[in-house]
Amino acid sequence: MNRKEQQHLLELIVNSSAKQQGDFVKTAELVCQLLREYFEASFVSVWSLRHKIDNDSFAAADNFICEHSLVASNIDDKLSYLSHLRQITVDPQYFNELRSHRYILSSDNPHINLVETFSDYYQYHNITTSIDIAIRINGHIEGVLSVETCEEVNWIKSDVQFAIQCADQLALALATRDTYDRNEQIYLLRNATEQSEHVVMLVNTDSRIIEYVNSAHEKMTGLPRATVEHHSASKLDIFRNTPQLLDHIINKLRNSEIVKGDLKLARVDGSEYWLNYHVTPFVTEQGKHYALVSSYDNSAEYLHKAELERLAWNCSLTGLHNRSHFIPILDRAADGILILIDLLGFKRFNDTHGHEQGDGLLIEMARRLKHFALAANAIDVARIGSDEFAVLLPSMLPEADIEQMIDRLYMNLAAPSVISREKVEPKPAIAVVDIQSVVGLFTPLSCADITLQYAKKKNNVHYQFFNEALLETFTTKAEIERDLHHAIRGREFELYYQPLMDLQNNQYIGAEALIRWNHPKKGVLYPGAFIEIAEQTGIINQIGEWVLETACKQLNLWQHRNVNIAMHVNVAARQFFSGNLYEQVWRLMTRYRIKPNTLILEITETELMGDIRYAINLCHELAELGVGLAIDDFGTGYSSMKYLKQFPISKLKIDRSFIMDISSSHESREIVSAIIAMAKALNISITAEGVETKEQEEFLALSACHHAQGFLYSPAIRVNDFALFIESHEAKNHVFT
Repeated sequence: MNRKEQQHLLELIVNSSAKQQGDFVKTAELVCQLLREYFEASFVSVWSLRHKIDNDSFAAADNFICEHSLVASNIDDKLSYLSHLRQITVDPQYFNELRSHRYILSSDNPHINLVETFSDYYQYHNITTSIDIAIRINGHIEGVLSVETCEEVNWIKSDVQFAIQCADQLALALATRDTYDRNEQIYLLRNATEQSEHVVMLVNTDSRIIEYVNSAHEKMTGLPRATVEHHSASKLDIFRNTPQLLDHIINKLRNSEIVKGDLKLARVDGSEYWLNYHVTPFVTEQGKHYALVSSYDNSAEYLHKAELERLAWNCSLTGLHNRSHFIPILDRAADGILILIDLLGFKRFNDTHGHEQGDGLLIEMARRLKHFALAANAIDVARIGSDEFAVLLPSMLPEADIEQMIDRLYMNLAAPSVISREKVEPKPAIAVVDIQSVVGLFTPLSCADITLQYAKKKNNVHYQFFNEALLETFTTKAEIERDLHHAIRGREFELYYQPLMDLQNNQYIGAEALIRWNHPKKGVLYPGAFIEIAEQTGIINQIGEWVLETACKQLNLWQHRNVNIAMHVNVAARQFFSGNLYEQVWRLMTRYRIKPNTLILEITETELMGDIRYAINLCHELAELGVGLAIDDFGTGYSSMKYLKQFPISKLKIDRSFIMDISSSHESREIVSAIIAMAKALNISITAEGVETKEQEEFLALSACHHAQGFLYSPAIRVNDFALFIESHEAKNHVFT
């Protein structure tokens, strides 16, 4: 027998990842494979055993019931064991022998005859020799390793010992997996953590005694191990100057909370360092409460990170946050007060008095703003331009109090100051914007910029609150028109899509294309901010052509992907009566091979009434192309039944103003019901806009309204999000059908 080969096989088992990770099944599979090949056995198997006491005879030592399961096996191809497995359901003598002698060899054990015990099994498979070895943990038999052969085998002592060693490795794998012995686990942990550069500590949270700390603690703190281990946790650096912190942490641990953080600490010698700590509570099998503390000195990391953050987010001159730090905070704000401060004549002051004087003035302004921000509980204060500062306040104060606060701020900033022995009288200008009033229309900062320009032109006190009149004054047609021309050339427009729900079938059957303007300065603008000016200046025709072609192109893509929905596109009055809408639609229908009745143009009833004869003729021509026509915002215009039935209308869209009042207004319910009844009489599809609640949806469904759209289902979303939205809805419907 080759002892080197045995040693090699043992090393394969010991060093296997399965064994080291405590994977009992994979370790058992490896052992079965190696032993069958080594012993040229017929069948090698590993069984897991679990004992329980028979409650009817609790005191009887022999009344143990064995529940077993096959963990792993390796069998000679000639055997057909699957039709007749060995059953380890034997009398207690079998386990007593395993417990006393560690193994049972069928041909050499005078105490028990395995051939008789498993006679049926042995006869069926012609098993001649077998050895069963107990897999034991702390004297308890947890499993059996069995090696069986169809030929007579003379088991020598070294082979038996080798098989026992393999069983020991299985026991170790099983012990690792199931963590039977907590003390052994702590022992293993201690050996591992002694090599760690991180501090590892075990604290009894009931007695607050440190029961273990590794050598890394002395390297980090300078405190000898003997002065820490088996002493109170209150003597640690972290609690020496803040004893109440220990109570705070213990209370959190008792609530099963993990405690972590960073602290600046001082060693016994007075040197300072930053500690990163992570404390996890656990309870032993005996019910004792402990905390595992992991910590390390992260001074270098903290200081480096702090310096990078300071450079990235702070103004090096004033110490305030910079624009990069302030803007993301402002973008996330849905309410609050934005204050923008500028210094009048600063460039001239800087050029006249020199940059050193200019820097001194900026530093003084920053100092005053810091005091103001602290007193006002500001969210942030920053220098966002050369001589421009910004403060973000929470939305807490009444309007009158805010006005008083701004007045005091203005007087404080305008107060004379001595800079380099020279008296300087700052000239601040302040703009104030209520963020909630502009959300979804303009960015707060762009509103503040407009307001600041107005504040600068005031004669006496240079501060101004943003209001609607100010918006109308400064958002001139020329500026919007110029930006719109640039937007067309610069591809700043984007289509969002809002789904239309079929109320009877719970399926999305359409999408309304809605334009958004990704303005380079003002962010995402909705149509209400620019469509009216576009219509007044004629730019709406160019925008409308782009919208229609983009929508058709997207509809073509959906149809190629078998997405069965219709595309709704709004058409402005100028575009409708431009004289070339028919040619444009015909060209797009041909180019993108749009399926009939899947492109629906929407126009308001008021716009249709602009030229009845022309509108009727155009609508009939479009209908012949297979284009549907929907009247948008129905109920708010001036159309009459006389003209309405002359149009080849395929859909009416009830204005959202009626839908939003359904729950509270009897009149609105009656109007909606009347519109639905009229549409039914004319055989016209009906869509309700602005559906936001289930109550509204239920009323519409009961009233036989065909379709609905609104925030109840989804706002207008980008094309990629729309595709995911539709797929998700179809998947849900598929699950429930």
